[in-house]
Amino acid sequence: MAESKISRTYYEPLADGVERLPTELQLFHASPLVMRAPHWHAQVEVNFIIKGWAHYKMSGHEATFSAGHLALFWGGQPHWLDDASEDLVYAGGHLPLVHFFRLRLPADVQARLMQGATLVTQATDESDPISFARWNLYARSGDPMKASLAVDELLLRIERIRFSPYSLLPDSKPVADAGGLDHHASPIVVRICEYIADNFREDIDSVDIAVAADIHPKYAMTVFKKSTGMTLNDYINLMRLSYAQAMLMREETSVLTIAMESGFGSLSAFNKSFRKVAGMSPSDFRRDVRCRPAVQPQTGTGSVPPAG
Repeated sequence: MAESKISRTYYEPLADGVERLPTELQLFHASPLVMRAPHWHAQVEVNFIIKGWAHYKMSGHEATFSAGHLALFWGGQPHWLDDASEDLVYAGGHLPLVHFFRLRLPADVQARLMQGATLVTQATDESDPISFARWNLYARSGDPMKASLAVDELLLRIERIRFSPYSLLPDSKPVADAGGLDHHASPIVVRICEYIADNFREDIDSVDIAVAADIHPKYAMTVFKKSTGMTLNDYINLMRLSYAQAMLMREETSVLTIAMESGFGSLSAFNKSFRKVAGMSPSDFRRDVRCRPAVQPQTGTGSVPPAG
């Protein structure tokens, strides 16, 4: 086991990777590379294990997904695909909150996911590998109609989870359907997420967001916090940090420039927010990641898979 880990290649974010494009819905179907360190991104991640197994270190718990498992977790919490079988093949996608809050999931499940829980179900069947492969091909086809159908079908598949047994980790007790979403609040959260997605690198505040969503600023803050477990500032910072993280891992740009390009008004604000999520300064993060083994290109269906 130790030998295989030494010889492994590792995941590295691409210029169009999940960290750099926190507002886009991306689909994948490939054999992922294990990660060199924890990362985070501002999307909910969907993993369907087609073959083999994958082990994740999540924020506060660990999880192993095996063939036939379908899992969802909030990528805004640091997480780490630190081990996997050599034959691992997985499929799925990264869902921006704009899409996530359109899902008709039980309200308690939605809230638990945003607080760091991992949803896992074994209620899959022989149609799922075929469907995930088709959705990935449609998403990469260049045909807008096919891409739209792939997204719609994936979202419907996720909604169907509520009709079968599933568990929320770290509590492994099966969860019963406790009812639907707050259908009044959900469209408001979607409008808020859409505005932040378009403007997170700008100097925006709760008033700007509330005006765009056509609601009072205090109500914007209340409904967003209730739905996501985060304040508006927390979410804006997460979008900015996700963008900055990819730049730190790939580019030689100065930390000050990265802070400014990511939407932080000052280097001190960037350092404070980055330490809160990563547990280290941006400079230390860059140094730590680059001291790890070099990666090699990997081929698969599409591009290098966006691990974790």
